[in-house]
Amino acid sequence: MAKRRKISLTYRDAGVNIEAGDALVEAIRPIADRSWRTGVLAGLGGFGSLFALPAGLREPVLVAGTDGVGTKLKLAIQLKRHSTVGIDLVAMCANDIVVQGAEPLFFLDYFATGQLDVTEARAIVEGIGRGCELAGAALVGGETAEMPGLYAENDYDLAGFCVGVVEKSAIIDGKSVRPNDTLIGLRASGPHSNGYSLIRRVLKESGTDLGERFSGEQTLADILLEPTRIYVKAVLALLKQVKVNAIAHITGGGLPGNVPRVLPAGLCAVVDSRTWKRPAIFDWLQEAGSIVDAEMYRTFNCGIGMVLAVDPRYADKAVAVLSQAGEEAMFIGHVEQSAGEPFVLLE
Repeated sequence: MAKRRKISLTYRDAGVNIEAGDALVEAIRPIADRSWRTGVLAGLGGFGSLFALPAGLREPVLVAGTDGVGTKLKLAIQLKRHSTVGIDLVAMCANDIVVQGAEPLFFLDYFATGQLDVTEARAIVEGIGRGCELAGAALVGGETAEMPGLYAENDYDLAGFCVGVVEKSAIIDGKSVRPNDTLIGLRASGPHSNGYSLIRRVLKESGTDLGERFSGEQTLADILLEPTRIYVKAVLALLKQVKVNAIAHITGGGLPGNVPRVLPAGLCAVVDSRTWKRPAIFDWLQEAGSIVDAEMYRTFNCGIGMVLAVDPRYADKAVAVLSQAGEEAMFIGHVEQSAGEPFVLLE
């Protein structure tokens, strides 16, 4: 048997650069500092982050959500544009917990890559920090994992974890939805972070150049990488003034897949698709991919990123408050009595 030659290996020889990871942690500190909010006791650097619950709540209930950005990341990697996917990450988590009436408190991220590029990673975390500022959550920590062999050298993935709090008596669970409730839609900023496997298939099949002008000065790449809109502050402002019976975040599954999740049995949502102008990107996707209407609405948000159900007596005020908070809000339908499990009737 041949005699083995002894060699001295390092972690870097195996593809992991500890120094780069340390440099990234230091680069993240000022980003996290910008998202600081009351309650943070210990953030970056420890084995765990500490956060004190807000004072004055009689029965505080914690609400937690986790999500990722999905294959939208493939476009960001392809285009080498990493500054906005962090906003997407926060949005997907924070929007999910605010629908139950929760105010986001803090956020943690998990960033995994094949080979750590500090400049690229910093751009991603800058986006996460910006998303936290928009959601009012503190970026209190996270994890950076460099895993050569598991991810291709230039690939990375993101996951996020958001925790919020709501008074037990103020939890929004859809149980108070009644027939004739008005449905209010909040305009989306684009496809958000859903349907990108189909979007990428359409791009491939159509041979479309992502750099071509799509609308004004915006390219198709600009439109498709537009970050998910964060509705948190507008919704929280509304909840202080108007009783909201249910809220649905329109993600994968579109309107038909998400609105029924917040409706009691025996009710259906009647949605009039003529009440809002569908963004041009969805018309382009449908034409370029020869996608039928039903597939469009169960894959994409088609221009509506969040739906709220309110008593019709308060509907005008709700739209006014949301508009004042910077959202484009519109009446898109109503709730009706039905039989069996809840569903959406698109007209």
